[in-house]
Amino acid sequence: MPEEYKRPDPDVLLAQINEEEQQQNRGKLKIFLGYVAGVGKTFAMLEAAHQRKEEDVDLVVGYIETHGRKETEAKLEGLEVIPRRRIDYRGANLTEMDIDAVVERRPQLVLVDELAHSNAPGSRHPKRYMDVEELLNAGIDVYTTVNIQHLESLKDVVQQITGVVVHETVPDSLVDKANEIELVDLPTDELMQRLREGKVYIPDQAALALEKFFRKGNLTALRELSMRRAAERVDSQMLNYMQARAIPGPWPARDHILVCLSSHPMGERLVRTGRRLADDLNAEWFVIFVETPGHLRMPAENRQRMRGNLRLAEELGATVVNVPGENVAEAVIEFAREHNITKIVAGKPLRPRWFEVLRGTVIDQIIRESGKIDVYVVSEEVEQPRSEILKPWSPHRPLIRYFESLGLIALVSAISYPLSKFLDPTNLVMLYLMGVVIAAVYLGRGPAILASIVSVLTFDFFFVVPYLSFRVSDTQYLLTFAGLLLVGIIISNFAAMLRDQIEALQQRNRQTQAVNRFSRELTGAVGLERVFTAIIGNISETFPGDVAIFLPAEKVLVKRAATPGFEISETELAVADWSFKNNQSAGWATDTLTASSIRYMPMITARGTVGVLGIRPK
Repeated sequence: MPEEYKRPDPDVLLAQINEEEQQQNRGKLKIFLGYVAGVGKTFAMLEAAHQRKEEDVDLVVGYIETHGRKETEAKLEGLEVIPRRRIDYRGANLTEMDIDAVVERRPQLVLVDELAHSNAPGSRHPKRYMDVEELLNAGIDVYTTVNIQHLESLKDVVQQITGVVVHETVPDSLVDKANEIELVDLPTDELMQRLREGKVYIPDQAALALEKFFRKGNLTALRELSMRRAAERVDSQMLNYMQARAIPGPWPARDHILVCLSSHPMGERLVRTGRRLADDLNAEWFVIFVETPGHLRMPAENRQRMRGNLRLAEELGATVVNVPGENVAEAVIEFAREHNITKIVAGKPLRPRWFEVLRGTVIDQIIRESGKIDVYVVSEEVEQPRSEILKPWSPHRPLIRYFESLGLIALVSAISYPLSKFLDPTNLVMLYLMGVVIAAVYLGRGPAILASIVSVLTFDFFFVVPYLSFRVSDTQYLLTFAGLLLVGIIISNFAAMLRDQIEALQQRNRQTQAVNRFSRELTGAVGLERVFTAIIGNISETFPGDVAIFLPAEKVLVKRAATPGFEISETELAVADWSFKNNQSAGWATDTLTASSIRYMPMITARGTVGVLGIRPK
């Protein structure tokens, strides 16, 4: 069959159909992309808005920042502007886009400037790009502006180029979903002249901006980044077009990238590196976190950082997987081989050499077992202080276990003393080993190691000639001491690992039993009230706290069931209503309406969102 009559790729066609179905009720997003402030993004957006108005498109201005530029202010004439919402924050009068007024007005198109802007405290969303997401979900088209340095995956690159840390960023996934990206470009020499003339910032800030950020080298590099990002977008659209229509061309096997994540502070850098590598290679990428039994005792700070890194990976478009396993390297390699991973990205260990020799490193094991898979090792730009790399030692909790281990060795010594008349001293070592094993199984790693050390000292003091002295007349006993200490420490470590694994299995078993019990109660529930009782009872048992269920009644969300004494205020009910209408979690521990003490989660089924579940943790 001739090349031009090849059948299109069914997977690509199916993906396009699914995407088109999802976009039917969603507004379209157009981004005016620039490489720095002052290139004319807002001006270009307003010009495009006037063209759309001439086409009888109903549009409004949701938020425009003119920075006092007369030519930009002139472009606002003739456009309907939605009044901003005023927020009083610590005595300051701040203004933000009134998203409720825009949604109520329901125009076909709304202009929203400065996509990466952080909203004032007290706003519904902490970031303006979240406001834009809500407008798009409401079916309203959006024109917006953003600079290349505000893309989340380029944060590290921009810092290296300019020496400036960009705090306001936009997830790349939102930019990737944009229906159109228009590059707004201006030669660097013209931009610097505009800056000197006071057309970018007010004149007092111009000199400082020229000195710190607006250097020609910085601007040239940022301009290249913006052009490359726009070119990648065009190339991706062309590739999708060719695949959908089976246009012949070179189709090499696609790369698959795996980023290994831990609770280390350099996790953000690993995620951004993985995103950039995936963009450069046009590759699918995964982020993996291997949860070992030891992670059950992960500090709350590390756990919070881990969740933040995984959330960042999702925002940047990665497929995030959480894999349980006893050995991190083995779990990573197994996942890589099952998913045809071609490149692994991992962090360089920043530990002292002696620590690596004694304990080994995960990256060394991955490199050794990777085979044909390429491994990229990422290091921090500035090495962290050793105090941040090695956690300070802290004794086992509770401390009483250390005294119990000492008492156990004292008991073994008391039993061994009368037996020493009938047994050789080397045979008494087995009694002390038994004490160390008991300490490891019932008391933990720290007390067991203490028991090992005290056993050696006690055995030497009471049962080795000369007695009641730490001197050793027979050097052969030195080997016995070393063996007792080494075997005791090894046994304690393995026993502690076994305890961690048992705890992990017990936790998973409790979770499985809770799910099975919940399923049985729902299956046997007759009537809606019994279903509510089963839901509230099981969730309250799993997550200690108050639970409420909200259902719509005549287009108004009402509380249908809750734990006894759990009252919901009008303000909290408004948060639940927003969660229901926008199919997004809101409230406590989310990025939306964070002042609420309750976390609201929409209950989504095959028929759509049927209600909202609210949980207030204790």
